[in-house]
Amino acid sequence: MALHGKKVTYSSHSSRAARAAHAKGDREFRTYDTSAIMPKKSPAPFICLGIVAVVVIAAVCFFAFRGCAGSQVELLAPGQSAEVTITEGETASSIGDALVAARLIGSSREFTDEVTRLEAASALIPGTYTFQGGSTPEELVRAIMAGPAQVGDTLAVPEDITRAELSELVASATGGRITAEAFLAASENASAYAADYAFLESAGENSLEGFLFPKTYAVTEDMDAEAVVRMMLDQFGTETASIFGDFANSYPASQGLTLYQAVNLASIVAKESTGDQEVRDHVAGVFYNRLASDRPYLESDATTAYEVGREPTAEEVHAETPYSTYANAGLPPTPICSPGLESLTAVCEPTQTEDMFFYFYPDADGNMQAAFSKTCRTPRPTRSISRPSPIIPTLVAPTGRAMLQPVKARPPKGALSVFRCDPWRFSPPIAISRASAPSISSAICSGAA
Repeated sequence: MALHGKKVTYSSHSSRAARAAHAKGDREFRTYDTSAIMPKKSPAPFICLGIVAVVVIAAVCFFAFRGCAGSQVELLAPGQSAEVTITEGETASSIGDALVAARLIGSSREFTDEVTRLEAASALIPGTYTFQGGSTPEELVRAIMAGPAQVGDTLAVPEDITRAELSELVASATGGRITAEAFLAASENASAYAADYAFLESAGENSLEGFLFPKTYAVTEDMDAEAVVRMMLDQFGTETASIFGDFANSYPASQGLTLYQAVNLASIVAKESTGDQEVRDHVAGVFYNRLASDRPYLESDATTAYEVGREPTAEEVHAETPYSTYANAGLPPTPICSPGLESLTAVCEPTQTEDMFFYFYPDADGNMQAAFSKTCRTPRPTRSISRPSPIIPTLVAPTGRAMLQPVKARPPKGALSVFRCDPWRFSPPIAISRASAPSISSAICSGAA
């Protein structure tokens, strides 16, 4: 209805019912689902994020597969070689990648783990290397620590060679360009090199016997005798870093030996043992026991052999000469050869044993075996004999002391040692027959070369 010409609406009349209806409508408006009429958001960001995630996962899977497959790569066989160039500033990881690419190792980690173990990260020398297939990661690391070999005369230095023998070898390898006399003169006095090589500190003015490391070297035309000597000393330092790097805390030091004396003992172990590391370790343990006993005589024929330049006689090994370890207690005046890493390691990590005697004998196949025992009376060899040896030892007593000496058994090299077996005494000498000896090992307590 119209009042005074104005249209009156429902809301114009304020009432409780009207206000309630208005509030209800407002609530319904606020809660109304408007998604159907709202504009759609673009899916592009979500698609891009999904693509990135897929790429990352694929990359992770790829490198994981590559790492696993790397260990399955077909490596170079022994006799094959590969050339690898290492540039200045290269990391161990990148060098490892290059070695993998050259098929020398299965994974870069094999190399980096060895670098870490040897603490060699800062000692890797750049250059071009030729590596042989079948090389171990440790050999690769040590080769890179030593530096690239130069083209020149090949000088192959075997283990247990003496300085005099080495001088002739150098002369031969260089065609006489470096004479034996020149090499002997250059290696005569260790003190001349001690300022550059800390491991020579305890060598005094003795010769470098024992420190001219056995290895294959390349001798270039511009190298003189001193340069060759230094090359060998460099190699000694590199090879022995892991065992002599902290000599004050080493086993030889705990036994009262200087580094020079440790090398001295290692040279005797090199002459008195075989290529079996277990045997070397055990022989070293026996010698330590002898040095620590109340009668500290090494009783090694090899020391006298060094002095006389040949296999000594029974009279010579007992003569009152500087290198007789029967007549003199303790170590000889100098090392008697150049021990290899195996013998040096044996002296640093000897077998902990109570044995005082050892003996080498050929088995039925002609292979040298070793037997060890605590006493001569009750020998207890650590190596069993599967077959009886055709060689029968004989007990002799040329000096009034009972000794054991083989009739024909010969170790692979050097002179055969004869060790005293107090308190046994025999007069006349008694021969052990096959019938009286249950086995060769149980009847023998002697030494070996």
